[in-house]
Amino acid sequence: MNDMTRQDPVDPPYRYPEYRSTVLRAPREPLVALPPNALDIPGPFVPKGFVRDGESDLTAQGRSAPLGEKMILAGRLLDADGRPVRRSLVEIWQANASGRYHHPADVHEAPLDPNFHGVGRALTDDEGWYRFVTVKPGAYPWKNHPFAWRPQHIHFSLLGSAPVQRLVTQMYFPGDPLLAIDPVYNSVPDAAARLRMISTLALETGIEGIALGYRFDIVLAGAKATPLGP
Repeated sequence: MNDMTRQDPVDPPYRYPEYRSTVLRAPREPLVALPPNALDIPGPFVPKGFVRDGESDLTAQGRSAPLGEKMILAGRLLDADGRPVRRSLVEIWQANASGRYHHPADVHEAPLDPNFHGVGRALTDDEGWYRFVTVKPGAYPWKNHPFAWRPQHIHFSLLGSAPVQRLVTQMYFPGDPLLAIDPVYNSVPDAAARLRMISTLALETGIEGIALGYRFDIVLAGAKATPLGP
């Protein structure tokens, strides 16, 4: 996939002291410069069969429906010129409706949901569209600073045609009051770019009487690029 290794001014810095863990994990030495397009590998391509039927429906992972507000999340993956990025692997992972991840490292006191594992994958179609069925994740506490709570969010991995090209971003929800005090969200230096990480309510992508719809387009480069890495 083109543009999968970009480093643009809209992306957060590697070290952002308000986001405490970056102080420990930020590079201490200058980064190694690679030739342009060094990681634009033509293969191996992700085969269509790599994504199985139903993996884009996170509400169908258990014996019954998970708890929480059901939602449909759809959007397009686009390049710098607004062209669709076709047959590209998109993965998401998220907390459940109570704000807890299905992972041993999450010891938050919120309950686990046996019918929700919080991981899904899909391939974009010929117009660059992806679509997931899921539940709206809950906010959760973390120990970055006193009274710290992460806003409701969904993680995205964009894997292009090969895992070596992996890019990561986060999607937030409109009107969340926790965004103003979240250092992960605010590590993106440009205020306009931060807004591009917020989904929009899109009723037409939902299912009437069953699930609200949200839209989140991801632009890989250019003036309207989605920030990567927070």
